[in-house]
Amino acid sequence: MLETLHRIVQTVNAASDFREALDIIVDRVADATGADVCSVYLLEADAHHLRLMATHGLNPAAVGHVRLPITEGLVGLVAEREESINLENADRHPRFRYFPETGEEHFHSFLGVPIIHYQSRLGVLVVQRHARDRFNDAEVAFLVTMAAQLAGVMAHARVRGELAHMDGGPRDEALALTGIGGSSGVGIGQGYVIAAGASLDTIPDRRIDDSEAEIGEFANALEAVRADLRDLAGRMEGQLPEAEQRLFDVYLQMLDGNSLNERVHDHIREGHWAPFALRLTIAEHARRFEAMEDAYLRERGSDLRDLGRRLLTRLLALEERDRPLPAQTILVGEEVSASQLVEIPPEHLAGVVSAGGSANSHIAILARALGVPAVMGVRELPVHSLHGRALIIDGYRGRVEVDPAPALRDEYERLAREEAELTAELAGIAGEPAETPDGAAINLYVNTGLAAEIERALEIGCAGVGLHRTEFPFMVSDRFPGEEEQARLYREVLQAFAPLPVTLRTLDVGGDKPLPYFPTHDENPFLGWRGLRMTLDHPEIFLTQLRAMLRASVGLDNLRLMFPMVTRVEEAEQAAALVQRAREELAEEGVETRAPLVGAMVEVPAAVYQAESLARRLDFLSIGSNDLAQYLLAVDRNNSRVASLYDELHPAVLRAVADVAEMARRLGKPVSVCGSMAGEPAIAPLLLAMGMEGLSMSSGRLLRVKWVLRTISLSESRDLLAECLACETPGAVRRLINAAMDRHGLGGLIRAGRY
Repeated sequence: MLETLHRIVQTVNAASDFREALDIIVDRVADATGADVCSVYLLEADAHHLRLMATHGLNPAAVGHVRLPITEGLVGLVAEREESINLENADRHPRFRYFPETGEEHFHSFLGVPIIHYQSRLGVLVVQRHARDRFNDAEVAFLVTMAAQLAGVMAHARVRGELAHMDGGPRDEALALTGIGGSSGVGIGQGYVIAAGASLDTIPDRRIDDSEAEIGEFANALEAVRADLRDLAGRMEGQLPEAEQRLFDVYLQMLDGNSLNERVHDHIREGHWAPFALRLTIAEHARRFEAMEDAYLRERGSDLRDLGRRLLTRLLALEERDRPLPAQTILVGEEVSASQLVEIPPEHLAGVVSAGGSANSHIAILARALGVPAVMGVRELPVHSLHGRALIIDGYRGRVEVDPAPALRDEYERLAREEAELTAELAGIAGEPAETPDGAAINLYVNTGLAAEIERALEIGCAGVGLHRTEFPFMVSDRFPGEEEQARLYREVLQAFAPLPVTLRTLDVGGDKPLPYFPTHDENPFLGWRGLRMTLDHPEIFLTQLRAMLRASVGLDNLRLMFPMVTRVEEAEQAAALVQRAREELAEEGVETRAPLVGAMVEVPAAVYQAESLARRLDFLSIGSNDLAQYLLAVDRNNSRVASLYDELHPAVLRAVADVAEMARRLGKPVSVCGSMAGEPAIAPLLLAMGMEGLSMSSGRLLRVKWVLRTISLSESRDLLAECLACETPGAVRRLINAAMDRHGLGGLIRAGRY
């Protein structure tokens, strides 16, 4: 059965679209189980009806037409109970329902299993036989496993937008999608999907208006690949055995063959864009080769797929080059990367929507830094059907409106105007101190990493930089930046804010911030080789960065150094020793530097419980609430399937932060917060009451936080903190702080009830 399952999955993955995949599944499953019937029923958008979408053995004309409530029939019972049902006399069951158009009255044995993807009910997979006998345990296990595989296929089809049109409905209908608010605000614009990096198996379809122009694009890609292959063949001549060298000739013959080109043209004229037409054609031709008995000819199927990938790469490069950028661009992707985000000019970027990630994934943090609304973790996101369509994203509630009705658009435009008015009103307190009505002050720092953030931070006023993410230049480069290059970049930041303090965090990569030129291949990146662990293992990288930081600070003396992902006292000691070594090396070269203040991030539970030991050895601590919450709650903050469990208002998180603050007070060492918790206006009074020296946040959040702190007194904040620390659930905490915000008329700062 395992070998059969493997073959079915391989064939399904090579299918040209979801409908073909369903047809393959019902045919192969019927054959594998010896069933007379195999059918797939899809749960409709209303979640109350099932529709027959593919069958082997029933009347083919019933596909797409037979529709039943989940409260009726055996298929509905499987969906309703979300468990398998195995019957030898299905027609005698009280829930049996007769559909004459399917011809199923001749079948007696029934086995149905639910198709479920991460608690989301998608449909039902059914097999039936004429004979009155139950399906055996092996057959049940096979069908359950097949349903799990089908769930993944369905989920992927939903992301590509194929499920929405299986019933023949309109492709461009208005719809509302739900995700997680990653960066607050309202964004109105046009969807822009970056297709780079797609594979033949996942390339989506897209509407075209001019088939001849699309054929011309395909011709250009053909010629470019021909040139690439001829060049490669010339460079490899004499270096490869004759048999391998002939492969270039085989590829060129395939490119020149009429069969391949004409079939692509046919698909384009049917209305498909060139990449999808290529996908269909390569799949058709490759399947013919792979079905042949001759081993040499079977291998040509693999060659054809490789050639298809080369053509696709060229097509996508041409498409990206020629595609105009909307005036108001909303970047859409299954997993948006940092490089994709920064490639969009700031004046065009209106928002970000991602199928993956969460409110505290790296891209959400970057969007907040840029002051751009973002919605993350939209698991039902039909990514590739959103290109060019009108989108509204609500970063407060985590909603995406696709092709919204005029009335809805008007309402969001009104909200956007209110946002602009609020921002203008907040600008009036830019020069005012962050001080409560009863005289308690706190430093409000900014988090930076991009040049655009520096200018914005200087405009609104701040106490300095509480976190400068030094990894961004490493992430957008194709190599490690050298010492001179790093020193120049750090000098720009230190000089811009001097004499205010600037905290440079040493290189923090790994987890959700991989370096493409320095792969780590961790099975579990968040518990793996990242942050200080990596740089201590590579002192040549670490010392280069430390030297650059120290050199950049000469004459400014506003540098503070911070180490990420500290889990052991020994790590902090080793890092501090390397700082001293870097100073000594520079002194030998005639560069005298002042010893900077050195601190550590508290972002793992171990650091919470060793905070006192760390504080005795270092000058300051800063709580990275994003990772701290992730590790305390055992929730991957980039995983949209568990993102709803991530909550910085969880009592465990609040108490951990309060414990570190209490320890700092005893030792007289400053502690700040530099995670997303610091930038939430509703949480700011709690952090003030804990005794934090400072809060560091994206510049777009600073004035909102300042407004709250200038409105709510320290005494009231302390009372609120005591009540919150006594709570047992995040919901109870949220209700308390919401009520406090409402009492002071501050609800507009947390619109749509995020808290």
